[in-house]
Amino acid sequence: MKVFGYQLPGMSSLILWGILWEIVGRAGLTFFVPPLSEVLATLYSVIGTPAFMKAISETAYAFVMGVFWAIAIGVPTGILMGRTRILDELLLPWVNIFLSAPLTALVPVLMVLFGFGMKSIIITTTLFAIWIIILNSRAGVRQINRSLVDMANSFGASPIDAFVKIYFWAALPEILGGVRIGVIRAVKGVIIGQLLISIVGFGALFELYSANFLMSHFWAVLIVLFAMAFTISEFLAFLERRVAYYAAVR
Repeated sequence: MKVFGYQLPGMSSLILWGILWEIVGRAGLTFFVPPLSEVLATLYSVIGTPAFMKAISETAYAFVMGVFWAIAIGVPTGILMGRTRILDELLLPWVNIFLSAPLTALVPVLMVLFGFGMKSIIITTTLFAIWIIILNSRAGVRQINRSLVDMANSFGASPIDAFVKIYFWAALPEILGGVRIGVIRAVKGVIIGQLLISIVGFGALFELYSANFLMSHFWAVLIVLFAMAFTISEFLAFLERRVAYYAAVR
């Protein structure tokens, strides 16, 4: 962002939004938006409490496990779909359906199948993240230079060797792009799971604070959630830039 010809850091726009937030909160236009200074003071007071630490540990566990399974299943599936036409024709319609469908509607089904515990929340998180990872992995493999595949075949590479040493690394930029978007979707999945399936973690805090109209507490937890998602997304974007040379070689 440029102001009067000077290039400002990318995060500087948040300062402007923070000032606007403070002005709206101080004006008292709505109880739903307290001043930013009050939200930050509330965050400082609750961030070390046992309830907050328990909530963040439960949310982090469900999020990490959900993303792990989304990557562990999604990346190999996408690579195989990119290399196997029959498998691609069988799975691609379902992947597109689940990617575009409102997955929240599946939560009652998951509750019936897997109960009201952490397992259902993890599965919900995985379902939110996995489909875009599959599609990006598939797209990365389908763009691999044919000469790389021919080279692997000429050296007698086994399917596993080609999978690990050729397809994965050549498709890595697209895979990381899919993982980055999947992580953002996983944040929504874990909160929806904690709100609808089992009132635990950040979902329990959102339910408690909104029911008691503690809006400064509500926004404090929301800021922490946004900060976590943004940090992970920026880290994965950094990894994308680091491996961008694969695309040039390809």
